[in-house]
Amino acid sequence: MKMQPLSGKRKAYDRILRFLLYFCAALTCGLLIFIIGYIFVKGLPHITWEFLSTEPSFIRDSIGILPNILNTVYLVVVTLIIILPLGVGAAIYLTEYATNRRLVSILEFATETLTGIPSIIFGLVGMLFFCQVLGLQASLLAGSLTLVIMTIPTIIRTTQESLKTVPQSYREAALGLGAGKWHMIRTVVLPSSVDGIVTGCILSVGRIVGESAALLFTAGMGMSLNNFFSSFDNFIHSSGASLTVALYVYARERAEFDVAFAIAAILMILTLLINLTAKLVGRKLKKN
Repeated sequence: MKMQPLSGKRKAYDRILRFLLYFCAALTCGLLIFIIGYIFVKGLPHITWEFLSTEPSFIRDSIGILPNILNTVYLVVVTLIIILPLGVGAAIYLTEYATNRRLVSILEFATETLTGIPSIIFGLVGMLFFCQVLGLQASLLAGSLTLVIMTIPTIIRTTQESLKTVPQSYREAALGLGAGKWHMIRTVVLPSSVDGIVTGCILSVGRIVGESAALLFTAGMGMSLNNFFSSFDNFIHSSGASLTVALYVYARERAEFDVAFAIAAILMILTLLINLTAKLVGRKLKKN
Protein backbone atom coordinates (compact mmCIF):
# COMPACT_ATOMS: atom_id res chain seq x y z
CA MET A 1 0.00 0.00 0.00
CA LYS A 2 1.43 3.31 -1.10
CA MET A 3 1.71 5.90 1.66
CA GLN A 4 0.34 9.36 1.08
CA PRO A 5 2.95 12.17 1.11
CA LEU A 6 2.84 14.52 4.07
CA SER A 7 1.27 17.89 3.61
CA GLY A 8 3.30 21.08 3.90
CA LYS A 9 1.76 21.90 7.26
CA ARG A 10 2.52 18.41 8.55
CA LYS A 11 6.13 18.63 7.34
CA ALA A 12 6.62 21.99 9.05
CA TYR A 13 5.13 20.63 12.28
CA ASP A 14 7.42 17.58 12.12
CA ARG A 15 10.52 19.74 11.51
CA ILE A 16 9.68 22.08 14.39
CA LEU A 17 9.24 19.19 16.82
CA ARG A 18 12.46 17.57 15.61
CA PHE A 19 14.30 20.88 16.03
CA LEU A 20 12.94 21.29 19.58
CA LEU A 21 13.96 17.72 20.42
CA TYR A 22 17.52 18.22 19.18
CA PHE A 23 17.70 21.64 20.83
CA CYS A 24 16.65 20.28 24.23
CA ALA A 25 19.13 17.40 23.95
CA ALA A 26 21.95 19.76 22.91
CA LEU A 27 21.06 22.24 25.68
CA THR A 28 21.09 19.49 28.33
CA CYS A 29 24.42 18.10 27.14
CA GLY A 30 25.87 21.61 26.87
CA LEU A 31 24.85 22.51 30.42
CA LEU A 32 26.30 19.26 31.72
CA ILE A 33 29.59 19.78 29.91
CA PHE A 34 29.73 23.40 31.09
CA ILE A 35 29.18 22.47 34.74
CA ILE A 36 31.74 19.64 34.66
CA GLY A 37 34.26 21.76 32.78
CA TYR A 38 33.80 24.76 35.07
CA ILE A 39 34.33 22.63 38.19
CA PHE A 40 37.42 20.99 36.73
CA VAL A 41 38.90 24.28 35.53
CA LYS A 42 38.39 25.89 38.95
CA GLY A 43 39.27 22.84 41.04
CA LEU A 44 42.01 20.79 39.36
CA PRO A 45 44.77 23.45 39.65
CA HIS A 46 44.41 23.37 43.45
CA ILE A 47 44.69 19.57 43.80
CA THR A 48 48.13 18.51 45.00
CA TRP A 49 49.53 15.37 46.57
CA GLU A 50 49.83 17.10 49.92
CA PHE A 51 46.20 18.17 49.63
CA LEU A 52 45.11 14.56 49.06
CA SER A 53 47.40 12.77 51.51
CA THR A 54 47.38 14.89 54.68
CA GLU A 55 44.92 16.06 57.29
CA PRO A 56 44.19 19.72 58.08
CA SER A 57 46.53 21.32 60.61
CA PHE A 58 46.29 24.74 62.19
CA ILE A 59 49.89 24.43 63.43
CA ARG A 60 51.30 23.90 59.92
CA ASP A 61 48.63 26.14 58.39
CA SER A 62 47.84 23.43 55.85
CA ILE A 63 44.68 21.96 54.41
CA GLY A 64 44.32 18.25 53.69
CA ILE A 65 41.29 16.13 52.89
CA LEU A 66 42.59 12.60 53.46
CA PRO A 67 40.24 12.10 56.47
CA ASN A 68 37.28 13.24 54.36
CA ILE A 69 38.15 10.87 51.50
CA LEU A 70 38.45 7.94 53.90
CA ASN A 71 35.23 8.89 55.69
CA THR A 72 33.38 8.97 52.36
CA VAL A 73 34.73 5.54 51.43
CA TYR A 74 33.76 4.17 54.85
CA LEU A 75 30.23 5.51 54.49
CA VAL A 76 29.82 4.03 51.00
CA VAL A 77 31.18 0.60 51.95
CA VAL A 78 29.25 0.22 55.23
CA THR A 79 26.00 1.48 53.70
CA LEU A 80 26.23 -0.86 50.71
CA ILE A 81 27.08 -3.83 52.93
CA ILE A 82 23.82 -3.23 54.82
CA ILE A 83 21.42 -2.14 52.07
CA LEU A 84 22.29 -4.65 49.33
CA PRO A 85 21.18 -7.77 51.25
CA LEU A 86 18.19 -5.98 52.77
CA GLY A 87 17.07 -4.20 49.60
CA VAL A 88 17.59 -7.08 47.17
CA GLY A 89 16.08 -9.55 49.64
CA ALA A 90 13.00 -7.38 50.16
CA ALA A 91 12.58 -6.96 46.39
CA ILE A 92 12.85 -10.72 45.83
CA TYR A 93 10.23 -11.39 48.51
CA LEU A 94 7.80 -8.78 47.17
CA THR A 95 8.18 -9.96 43.58
CA GLU A 96 8.59 -13.73 43.86
CA TYR A 97 7.09 -14.85 47.18
CA ALA A 98 4.45 -12.39 48.43
CA THR A 99 0.89 -13.46 47.63
CA ASN A 100 -1.06 -10.65 49.29
CA ARG A 101 -1.14 -8.13 46.45
CA ARG A 102 -2.74 -5.44 48.61
CA LEU A 103 0.14 -5.62 51.08
CA VAL A 104 2.63 -5.51 48.20
CA SER A 105 0.92 -2.41 46.80
CA ILE A 106 1.04 -0.69 50.20
CA LEU A 107 4.75 -1.48 50.61
CA GLU A 108 5.52 -0.28 47.08
CA PHE A 109 3.66 2.96 47.76
CA ALA A 110 5.57 3.38 51.03
CA THR A 111 8.95 2.90 49.33
CA GLU A 112 8.05 5.39 46.62
CA THR A 113 6.98 7.88 49.28
CA LEU A 114 10.23 7.44 51.20
CA THR A 115 12.19 8.15 48.00
CA GLY A 116 10.67 11.63 47.79
CA ILE A 117 11.20 12.69 51.40
CA PRO A 118 13.82 15.48 51.79
CA SER A 119 17.14 14.31 53.17
CA ILE A 120 17.04 16.84 56.01
CA ILE A 121 14.09 14.89 57.48
CA PHE A 122 16.14 11.71 57.46
CA GLY A 123 18.96 13.62 59.14
CA LEU A 124 16.73 14.79 61.97
CA VAL A 125 15.24 11.32 62.46
CA GLY A 126 18.71 9.77 62.40
CA MET A 127 20.00 12.28 64.93
CA LEU A 128 17.10 11.64 67.32
CA PHE A 129 17.03 7.85 67.00
CA PHE A 130 20.56 6.68 66.23
CA CYS A 131 22.55 9.42 67.96
CA GLN A 132 20.38 9.98 71.02
CA VAL A 133 18.09 7.00 71.60
CA LEU A 134 20.68 4.35 70.67
CA GLY A 135 23.55 6.41 72.08
CA LEU A 136 25.74 6.25 68.96
CA GLN A 137 26.47 10.00 69.17
CA ALA A 138 27.53 11.81 65.99
CA SER A 139 29.53 9.06 64.31
CA LEU A 140 30.11 7.37 60.97
CA LEU A 141 28.00 4.41 62.06
CA ALA A 142 25.03 6.68 62.80
CA GLY A 143 25.56 8.38 59.43
CA SER A 144 25.73 5.02 57.64
CA LEU A 145 22.52 3.79 59.27
CA THR A 146 20.77 7.01 58.29
CA LEU A 147 21.96 6.59 54.71
CA VAL A 148 20.64 3.03 54.76
CA ILE A 149 17.13 4.33 55.50
CA MET A 150 17.50 6.95 52.76
CA THR A 151 18.75 4.66 50.00
CA ILE A 152 17.05 1.32 50.64
CA PRO A 153 13.83 2.40 48.82
CA THR A 154 15.91 3.02 45.68
CA ILE A 155 17.46 -0.46 45.85
CA ILE A 156 14.07 -2.08 46.43
CA ARG A 157 12.26 -0.32 43.60
CA THR A 158 15.00 -0.69 40.97
CA THR A 159 15.50 -4.37 41.84
CA GLN A 160 11.75 -4.97 41.72
CA GLU A 161 11.40 -3.41 38.29
CA SER A 162 14.39 -5.40 37.06
CA LEU A 163 12.95 -8.67 38.39
CA LYS A 164 9.63 -7.94 36.67
CA THR A 165 11.36 -7.63 33.29
CA VAL A 166 12.57 -11.26 33.44
CA PRO A 167 10.21 -13.28 31.19
CA GLN A 168 7.86 -15.62 33.02
CA SER A 169 8.87 -18.38 30.60
CA TYR A 170 12.34 -18.42 32.19
CA ARG A 171 10.82 -19.23 35.56
CA GLU A 172 8.47 -21.85 34.14
CA ALA A 173 11.28 -23.54 32.21
CA ALA A 174 13.52 -23.74 35.29
CA LEU A 175 10.70 -25.09 37.45
CA GLY A 176 9.73 -27.54 34.72
CA LEU A 177 13.27 -28.95 34.72
CA GLY A 178 12.92 -29.74 38.43
CA ALA A 179 14.65 -26.73 39.99
CA GLY A 180 13.42 -25.48 43.35
CA LYS A 181 12.06 -21.98 43.62
CA TRP A 182 15.09 -20.50 45.40
CA HIS A 183 17.45 -22.32 43.02
CA MET A 184 15.48 -20.90 40.10
CA ILE A 185 15.68 -17.38 41.54
CA ARG A 186 19.38 -17.66 42.31
CA THR A 187 20.49 -19.18 39.00
CA VAL A 188 17.98 -17.78 36.48
CA VAL A 189 16.13 -14.70 37.72
CA LEU A 190 18.91 -12.81 39.54
CA PRO A 191 21.54 -13.20 36.76
CA SER A 192 18.98 -11.95 34.23
CA SER A 193 18.20 -8.88 36.34
CA VAL A 194 21.73 -7.98 37.41
CA ASP A 195 21.67 -4.80 35.27
CA GLY A 196 18.83 -3.34 37.32
CA ILE A 197 20.52 -4.24 40.58
CA VAL A 198 23.73 -2.54 39.45
CA THR A 199 21.72 0.51 38.37
CA GLY A 200 20.13 0.75 41.82
CA CYS A 201 23.56 0.38 43.39
CA ILE A 202 24.95 3.21 41.25
CA LEU A 203 22.01 5.48 42.12
CA SER A 204 22.48 4.69 45.80
CA VAL A 205 26.22 5.38 45.66
CA GLY A 206 25.53 8.70 43.97
CA ARG A 207 23.16 9.71 46.74
CA ILE A 208 25.56 8.52 49.45
CA VAL A 209 28.51 10.42 48.01
CA GLY A 210 26.48 13.56 47.36
CA GLU A 211 24.64 13.68 50.68
CA SER A 212 25.49 16.44 53.12
CA ALA A 213 22.37 17.62 54.99
CA ALA A 214 21.69 14.31 56.75
CA LEU A 215 25.35 13.69 57.54
CA LEU A 216 25.74 17.09 59.21
CA PHE A 217 23.35 15.89 61.93
CA THR A 218 24.44 12.24 62.18
CA ALA A 219 28.08 11.78 61.10
CA GLY A 220 29.32 15.11 62.42
CA MET A 221 32.02 17.45 61.16
CA GLY A 222 35.21 15.88 62.51
CA MET A 223 38.27 16.59 60.35
CA SER A 224 40.83 14.43 62.16
CA LEU A 225 42.26 11.19 60.79
CA ASN A 226 40.85 8.16 62.62
CA ASN A 227 42.14 4.60 62.43
CA PHE A 228 38.93 2.61 62.35
CA PHE A 229 40.69 -0.68 61.61
CA SER A 230 42.44 -0.69 64.99
CA SER A 231 39.23 -0.63 67.01
CA PHE A 232 35.56 -0.93 66.09
CA ASP A 233 34.77 1.36 69.03
CA ASN A 234 36.41 4.19 67.07
CA PHE A 235 34.00 3.62 64.20
CA ILE A 236 30.99 3.65 66.52
CA HIS A 237 31.84 6.82 68.43
CA SER A 238 34.14 8.86 66.14
CA SER A 239 32.77 11.83 64.27
CA GLY A 240 33.85 12.21 60.65
CA ALA A 241 33.02 14.66 57.89
CA SER A 242 32.53 13.31 54.38
CA LEU A 243 33.73 15.14 51.28
CA THR A 244 30.37 16.87 50.80
CA VAL A 245 30.30 18.04 54.42
CA ALA A 246 33.89 19.29 54.07
CA LEU A 247 32.90 21.13 50.89
CA TYR A 248 30.07 22.81 52.79
CA VAL A 249 32.41 23.78 55.66
CA TYR A 250 35.09 25.27 53.41
CA ALA A 251 32.62 27.09 51.17
CA ARG A 252 30.05 28.26 53.71
CA GLU A 253 31.90 28.55 57.00
CA ARG A 254 35.43 29.49 55.90
CA ALA A 255 34.81 31.07 52.46
CA GLU A 256 37.73 29.11 50.95
CA PHE A 257 36.20 28.59 47.53
CA ASP A 258 39.38 27.28 45.87
CA VAL A 259 39.40 24.37 48.33
CA ALA A 260 35.66 23.86 47.79
CA PHE A 261 36.10 23.62 44.00
CA ALA A 262 38.99 21.19 44.46
CA ILE A 263 36.82 18.97 46.66
CA ALA A 264 34.00 19.20 44.10
CA ALA A 265 36.36 18.00 41.35
CA ILE A 266 37.53 15.12 43.55
CA LEU A 267 33.90 14.19 44.26
CA MET A 268 33.14 14.00 40.55
CA ILE A 269 36.21 11.86 39.87
CA LEU A 270 35.42 9.58 42.83
CA THR A 271 31.81 9.16 41.70
CA LEU A 272 32.94 8.34 38.17
CA LEU A 273 35.39 5.71 39.43
CA ILE A 274 32.77 4.09 41.68
CA ASN A 275 30.22 4.00 38.84
CA LEU A 276 32.72 2.48 36.41
CA THR A 277 33.67 -0.14 38.99
CA ALA A 278 30.01 -1.02 39.57
CA LYS A 279 29.45 -1.30 35.82
CA LEU A 280 32.46 -3.61 35.39
CA VAL A 281 31.36 -5.78 38.32
CA GLY A 282 27.82 -5.99 36.93
CA ARG A 283 29.12 -6.94 33.47
CA LYS A 284 31.36 -9.60 35.00
CA LEU A 285 28.50 -11.05 37.06
CA LYS A 286 26.18 -11.10 34.05
CA LYS A 287 28.85 -12.81 31.93
CA ASN A 288 29.38 -15.50 34.56
